[in-house]
Amino acid sequence: MSRFRFEEIVRSGGEELYDIRSRVPGPRGALPITADMLLHRPSGDLFGLTQDAGMGWDPARLGGTEVLILSTHGGIRAPDGTPIALGYHTGHWEVSLLMQAAAEELKSAGAVPFAGYCTDPCDGRTQGTTGMFDSLPYRNDAAIVFRRLIRSLPTRRAVIGVATCDKGLPAMMMALAGSRDLPCVLVPGGVTLLADDGEDAGRVQSIGARFAHGQMTLEEAAEAGCRACATPGGGCQFLGTAATSQVIGEALGMSLTHSALAPSGHPIWTDMARRSARAALELESRGMRMSDILTDAAVHNAMVTHAAFGGSTNLILHVPAIAYAAGLRRPTAADWRDVNHRVPRLVDALPNGPRNFPTVQVFLAGGVPEAMLHLRRAGLLKLDALTVSGETLGRMLDWWEASERRARLRQLLKDRDGIDPDEVIMGPETAARRGLTSTVCFPSGNLAPDGSVIKSTSIDPSVVDADGVYRRRGPAKVFTTEPAVIAAVKDGSIRPGDVIVLMCRGPMGAGMEETYQITAALKHLDFGKHVAVVTDARFSGVSTGACVGHVSPEALAGGPISKVRDGDTIEIIVDRNRLEGNVNLVGPGGTVEEGTALLTGRDPRPDLHADPALPDDTRLWAALQDASGGAWGGCIYDVDRIIELLEAGRRATAT
Repeated sequence: MSRFRFEEIVRSGGEELYDIRSRVPGPRGALPITADMLLHRPSGDLFGLTQDAGMGWDPARLGGTEVLILSTHGGIRAPDGTPIALGYHTGHWEVSLLMQAAAEELKSAGAVPFAGYCTDPCDGRTQGTTGMFDSLPYRNDAAIVFRRLIRSLPTRRAVIGVATCDKGLPAMMMALAGSRDLPCVLVPGGVTLLADDGEDAGRVQSIGARFAHGQMTLEEAAEAGCRACATPGGGCQFLGTAATSQVIGEALGMSLTHSALAPSGHPIWTDMARRSARAALELESRGMRMSDILTDAAVHNAMVTHAAFGGSTNLILHVPAIAYAAGLRRPTAADWRDVNHRVPRLVDALPNGPRNFPTVQVFLAGGVPEAMLHLRRAGLLKLDALTVSGETLGRMLDWWEASERRARLRQLLKDRDGIDPDEVIMGPETAARRGLTSTVCFPSGNLAPDGSVIKSTSIDPSVVDADGVYRRRGPAKVFTTEPAVIAAVKDGSIRPGDVIVLMCRGPMGAGMEETYQITAALKHLDFGKHVAVVTDARFSGVSTGACVGHVSPEALAGGPISKVRDGDTIEIIVDRNRLEGNVNLVGPGGTVEEGTALLTGRDPRPDLHADPALPDDTRLWAALQDASGGAWGGCIYDVDRIIELLEAGRRATAT
């Protein structure tokens, strides 16, 4: 049915449409140029000043320090905050307010702010859809766009990056890390709040599965879905990939102390943007560059803090990519394993438990610097690492420990929410008494000879044996697409004791899609904790349970997972204390050796295939990152290695 008649599309409005001029007086004043500039500066620098005046900047103030502000802003907001056009997600809906606050601070200091944008998608919005095939590849593309924007303003003297969520924030960190000779400051976009009477944004993503199993009514699902994102800005309320990335940015020294996880839209949030603008100008005046801040010591501190928080496994992909962009050594699985052996989890945050405090309460309890105080006492941090404050981490922790800000916010959490901040962020002894275990484990075995990963700290304690070991032996239910898994979960085909084996969802098959639709359903269904998942895909940062991801090699690369059949017996063993694990196919006699022999004698399944909807853009990403070290190398583009392989291929085909 037609919405508009042809005449309504081609017919224009009133007489004002035809009041058009071909000349106007133009900006008044004169550019602050000198004879030396005319003789020696590129024409682009001079024409840039002309453009600046044309956009309305006072020509007399064009001599100030130029600072570029980049962000992932999306949507169109009216001045009162109501939507004219929606963004993709709350995480980028309000970040323009952070940009504005930073820009106003820069302008008041006599600097000249510029602003650019590259918006980002929402992994929650694309769960279970073909949009997920672009999720991880987007990170690399956006980092390239941000770097191109930085280089395309040759007169900028500093860069401020504003971002919030799962892929936009890592992309921004990669771009700033790659701007090694510039002073840069990262401004995290903060978090949204919980509804007074509603579900969090992680749990609400399971309403379809819970409705299918009769655990909620249609009306309850509709109300829960409406209320979960209680405020219009910020990342989700749980310690998923977005929140973990904010934590990592601060731990790297890229953002100001106690900036991660601030409540979006609050004065304390915009204050952080203003102070970040001052920090950028101070770094520029001191001649401090990103390469002074992003060092091997900074990467060490980030990995230690990740372990202390119980962060998303996706940062195992992102931290190496940030390190590579900074020209540093990429941490390996062995490095992560070593850190997690030495660093206990100290933060009780949603979804890891046991009490599941939302991220805003983690912020009020002290956030990153509070956890770092405990890590410092344990001798686990490199305190000489510099931060964007211009000072060392050690000095910033000294400031934090004695600050009014710390005392007042922790007291506010007690007074307003009735929560002891030491219940949220605690020392190692208290954490051990409350059952908090180290964050990640890297199982190997005959199904994952090149490794895999599981957030072992988030396995439901009720299915872990008294010795701290999770043991599951059960029949494989094999799938090659995520929708098929969800259909099986909803129709009752998946039963307690089953092991879901999902293959062909790694980089080559589906862009290494995120499979939170599955893990969310299992977490919030009554029987879900008794079901395990093994996949060559990855998981959302909010995923929990016995979910083994990043299985390598992936099915389409000939990995043993490609040979698993329905009914095969899969054994998963994860020692949450020793951080050791195995994922194996076992034979009829119950031994791993029999299972290995079975796999050796089998061909890959005949139904293996890349998803028919996989875009060519993602196929290209998969090939380039595979040539550059693959998922364990951060899914980056190692240009020298790619060129080397292309030249080798060219020579081989020429003979």
